[in-house]
Amino acid sequence: MTDVTTTRARAWALRRADGAVMGFTDHDRDLEFEGIAFRARTGMTARALVQATGLSVDNTEAAGALSDDGLSEADILAGRYDGAALTIWEVDWTDPDARRILFRGTLGEVTRAGGAFRAELHGLSAPLGQGGGRVFGAVCPAVLGGDGCGFDTGQPGFSVEADLLEVDEGGAVLDVPALPAFEAGWFDHGTARFLDGPAAGSGGFVRREWLEAGHRRLALWAAPAMAPEPGNRLRLEAGCDKRFETCRLKFDNVLNFQGFPHIPGEDWSLAVPRGDGRDDGGRRE
Repeated sequence: MTDVTTTRARAWALRRADGAVMGFTDHDRDLEFEGIAFRARTGMTARALVQATGLSVDNTEAAGALSDDGLSEADILAGRYDGAALTIWEVDWTDPDARRILFRGTLGEVTRAGGAFRAELHGLSAPLGQGGGRVFGAVCPAVLGGDGCGFDTGQPGFSVEADLLEVDEGGAVLDVPALPAFEAGWFDHGTARFLDGPAAGSGGFVRREWLEAGHRRLALWAAPAMAPEPGNRLRLEAGCDKRFETCRLKFDNVLNFQGFPHIPGEDWSLAVPRGDGRDDGGRRE
């Protein structure tokens, strides 16, 4: 009979937002179960789990070496592991069917130094500690194309793919063809997502865009972690400034507008009666 105290190992499975799944184990041989190959000798370890009853947040920390076979620095810089789902098992390596789940959660902050990484791990109850609630304001809080908005940005006229012509300021300023089918400013407040090259899978928000010397220039709010290169493919989606007029005229989507366009502004509380007319309680002009 095998002594399970000497045949126990730990296995980790990372599931990224793009669907990629990676497995690691601290055993000296590869393991496989649940359709996942857990690679040994990756240098990935986890500290003791901190677990509690009730709604207290479970947490721990993972550390390891960066390598092409495991987690690469380029992927971490590109944000491909941000919020990745993580499951940790304790498994009998002589019989992988004999296992139990020790931890479920997500990756938190990832830091890098000296060719190694260190990541915070947050349990499933961590989101319960985050603030929430709805903000009532004149602008729409919904994300264009997301829940609550319901607009299909994939329909003709609201998205386009193009090749990058030039890249400046580390990817914060991008040049694409003129795209004459779209009027100037169409992509202001929109999104740009890189489809291939070093920055594939990442993107950013367009601060503003304009036509210049026969091409269209885009200024992003922040440069991507990995700078794209000329010739890389880019997907642009129309921008929305969250105003009621834009929702009505540009997107014809007022039924899904989530803001309150007639809510009084901050200056309303400072308003005083007019002194050059009748103060009869009627409508303010």
